[in-house]
Amino acid sequence: MVGTGKASAASIALAAALCVAGAAHAVEVERKPAGTLADGTAVESIRLTAGNGVSATILTYGATLQSVVAPGRDGKPADVVLGYDDLDSYVNRPNFFGVTVGRYANRIAGGRFVLDGRTYQLPLNDKTNSLHGGGAGFDKQVWKVASVKAGPVARLVLSRVSPDGEAGYPGKLDVTVTYSLDEAGALTIAFDAQTDRPTIVNMTNHAIFNLAGEGSPEGATGHLLTVPAKAYTPVDATLIPTGELRPVEGTVFDFRQPRRIADGIRDGRDEQIRFGQGYDHNFALDKGLTKAPELAARLEDPASGRVLEVLTTEPGVQFYTGNFLDGTYVGKQGHLYRMGDGIALEPQKFPDAPNKPAFVSARVDPGKPYRHVMIYRFSTRP
Repeated sequence: MVGTGKASAASIALAAALCVAGAAHAVEVERKPAGTLADGTAVESIRLTAGNGVSATILTYGATLQSVVAPGRDGKPADVVLGYDDLDSYVNRPNFFGVTVGRYANRIAGGRFVLDGRTYQLPLNDKTNSLHGGGAGFDKQVWKVASVKAGPVARLVLSRVSPDGEAGYPGKLDVTVTYSLDEAGALTIAFDAQTDRPTIVNMTNHAIFNLAGEGSPEGATGHLLTVPAKAYTPVDATLIPTGELRPVEGTVFDFRQPRRIADGIRDGRDEQIRFGQGYDHNFALDKGLTKAPELAARLEDPASGRVLEVLTTEPGVQFYTGNFLDGTYVGKQGHLYRMGDGIALEPQKFPDAPNKPAFVSARVDPGKPYRHVMIYRFSTRP
């Protein structure tokens, strides 16, 4: 049972707002208790708030992006991330809403991969495949607050140690996730990991966005999407990439120019749309793997004027239209979530890369740390 429990002196201290004295445009930080798990482990909520009205709320459970509030063209704020109002729902009705996924985001065929001649078996939690860490991944762990500070750029650093063999993955992994919000309302998420033996790592955030506001009756399929990718990775019936890089030209996967998502999401003439029950596909970004974050996707809600740009250092972005939101998930403010009510844009290595030598490698070795930096940049159009 998850509960808030009695406030201790430490809890009261955590609830205090942190600020930088004399800073004219400092991004503020508020830290407070969010509840406890059944075993008594405390969970915290940390809110970063910029002067332009953009705020991000993060839970230490799952290093989860619980909320992002952003103003529309009319100046009115809205929470644009699907999820829950309470910790209990994240624990007992999980659906990857806003969580940090790892060690390996997306699918690995059969939950198996070979590294240096040894075969590793992961838990199967997606029919015959392992998905987002195999069901007991980073999204199910309580992360430690390593540091938090306000300022022109507010920064929250969360950390944990993933022991050797956790969920079947080799190597002890020291991991941090850093959330940073600047005065312009750009939210940067940096994933860093170091291992003591060869392993695979592929981390991202699984926020599901509706720029009209989570729970809005029109859903998110009327949004305009742009993805700078000439190719995507088609999948088989189990949603595992075939290994092909297929040109998007002439297909419903061509988002090189702004395109309304609804125009292709129900096109049953395309086998790939049938396999995914909509869009659930990785795009091979033209930029490839980069040292600094570059544009991976641009999402616009014409009605509210809200714009989200997603930037990343990774070579791919998974586009998912909430196809498995089936009306059984009751989210924030009692909103019932259904297919198309939100859009995920997950920067990452390609799905099943450990079993596809032609894909960018997800291997991480001792002395060669893993790092992925992604940015959610919010703005409005007139």
